[in-house]
Amino acid sequence: MSRIGKKPILIPSGVTINRKGTVVDVAGPRGSLQVEILEGIEIEEKENQILVINQRPGDKTCNARHGLIRSLLANAVSGVSEGFTKVLELHGIGYRVEVQKTGLNLALGFSHPVFMEFPDGITAETDKSNNVITVMGIDKQRVGQYCADVRKLRPPEPYKGKGFRYKGEKVRRKSGKTV
Repeated sequence: MSRIGKKPILIPSGVTINRKGTVVDVAGPRGSLQVEILEGIEIEEKENQILVINQRPGDKTCNARHGLIRSLLANAVSGVSEGFTKVLELHGIGYRVEVQKTGLNLALGFSHPVFMEFPDGITAETDKSNNVITVMGIDKQRVGQYCADVRKLRPPEPYKGKGFRYKGEKVRRKSGKTV
């Protein structure tokens, strides 16, 4: 049995949960998300909590799904109430980021600028130096995937440390050639 799946999910005020067949709609002040409930898992709502119940505790796939569905529901509840943010830092001389209405315009040392369009529900801001990007949204998976796609354009290289890195990420530096 999943230890994560056993934990109840607290529902903050302003968040509503509606179940329609195998889909759970989670709506809050920041928007709404849908989570699909897989076979063998049941959802029970008590007072201001959601309990995820494994109907087949001996089945390996249901045990794995138990923790998965609980995590997806907890992320949906916290996303529609608070939202998620990830911060990317851009290191390197001549690298620039400009936020436009529909995406990021990046100058990363290529012969052309790169434009990364925002998916639905994702926004971003930069600081005044245009080297720190804050990506925001209600869907944790979309926020993380968008940051990973941006980081993939110029990952941090180990010799000079240039490129995108997550805030607080340590890049292991290598020594260069010795003469």
